[in-house]
Amino acid sequence: MNELDFLKQYSPTPNTWDEMFSSSNDIRAPYQKVIDYLSTESAESLTKKEELAKNLFMSQGITFTVYNSGEGVEKIFPFDIIPRIITAQDWNFIEIGIKQRLKALNTFLKDIYSNMFIVKDGIVPADIIYSCPHFLREMYNVKVPHDIYVHIAGIDLIRDFDGTYYVLEDNLRTPSGVSYMLENREITKRLFPDLLPQCKVRSVTQYPEILYKNLMAISPRQISHPVIVLLSPGSYNSAYFEHTTLARLMGVELVEGRDLLVENHKVYMKTTNGRQQVDVIYRRVDDEYLDPLVFNPDSILGVAGIMSAYKKGNVAIVNAVGNGVADDKAIYSYVPQMIKYYLNEEPLLKNVPTFQLGNKEEKEYVFSNIQNMVVKRTNGSGGYGMLMGHVATDEEIHDYQAEINKDPRQFIAQPTISLSAAPCFINKALHPRRIDLRPFALCGPDGIEIVPGGLTRVALKEGSLVVNSSQGGGSKDTWVLAS
Repeated sequence: MNELDFLKQYSPTPNTWDEMFSSSNDIRAPYQKVIDYLSTESAESLTKKEELAKNLFMSQGITFTVYNSGEGVEKIFPFDIIPRIITAQDWNFIEIGIKQRLKALNTFLKDIYSNMFIVKDGIVPADIIYSCPHFLREMYNVKVPHDIYVHIAGIDLIRDFDGTYYVLEDNLRTPSGVSYMLENREITKRLFPDLLPQCKVRSVTQYPEILYKNLMAISPRQISHPVIVLLSPGSYNSAYFEHTTLARLMGVELVEGRDLLVENHKVYMKTTNGRQQVDVIYRRVDDEYLDPLVFNPDSILGVAGIMSAYKKGNVAIVNAVGNGVADDKAIYSYVPQMIKYYLNEEPLLKNVPTFQLGNKEEKEYVFSNIQNMVVKRTNGSGGYGMLMGHVATDEEIHDYQAEINKDPRQFIAQPTISLSAAPCFINKALHPRRIDLRPFALCGPDGIEIVPGGLTRVALKEGSLVVNSSQGGGSKDTWVLAS
């Protein structure tokens, strides 16, 4: 298939930033080599590559779980073979902006669990913090290693119609998706082995090495080989593939709550050779299930007494307990003020304009303009529980408004952002589909490192703005160019 055939079938979405085409319908320079390569391939050849990718995902167990009516359905994670490309200049801006944001968010967490200067100075209202279900009084004045609360962050970025990058949300608790970033790259190497070096694509494979280095550095015991474990809820968790992948790549033990116990304020792992003291826990268990003696007493996913060991400084937990207050969607709107307050800098990455529905005037405005809004729960995830005003029926809007009125604090609204579009190989042709980007940042004693890439999620349904895998989305490899 020649280049003209591909371009004839590709129709950019109106009023949307297209990652491949400029406003004058010229191919952007970063995509030119990819298009030149594709023009030498037939549609049948690309379809075979698409089938190979599916088979590789299946054979390697690269799946996720969709929960419907309480039952988990395991699915292959949809993968689009056409890469998403980011220029070196754009990546430099993204990297600096995320580092700035995380410095402020980490300082915010330290502040609100100690002096609360940002509240006393009237920057963030006290009721916004105290009404957040993830603000944990149990963390007040708890000393965390090196004052690092956010060790791993996934910051979701989108681009508006003019190409401006916006932060959609901050994921600071147990951010997922990094295994798909790593596997997407491995599969792309199989599909297009010559194209990656030709385009000077930067590597993402160093992520496990950086994470392991950071985990080693925060061990409470100053020993040459601290014991590090990855605590998983188990094989029925939607991200279990990721847990197994990261544990294997780092060479650490994958454990569940039943594999650990606490004695004399120290955490031990049960092994065939007896108990072994644990120094660092990379946990993928949410706060509320972490310790049944402190949080949910019915939890069997965590470890009884783990919080006492944590508070005594005998074990490090990654990410820190209580981080959810900083990625609450009601707190999100105050991050630009945090950056100015703590760093005395102007925010580099913009927030999407956000309305707090706990504010009466803002709620009235949103209700009057709800057809142009996306309304979300402040602690929702996975694309569940959202109202997309531009496609909702009158009945859906009425029911959602009634739900909001029960507890307005638990909802925010944002104007509908277009989301940029990138080319996807669908039905033997290229078509534009909406995308976002989740870069992964690793924070350690030596600073913040961001792997050059991330998880590009794709809304595979035509016209859809929802990229979540649980809502029919997929992903594609993210290429950051070296120059």
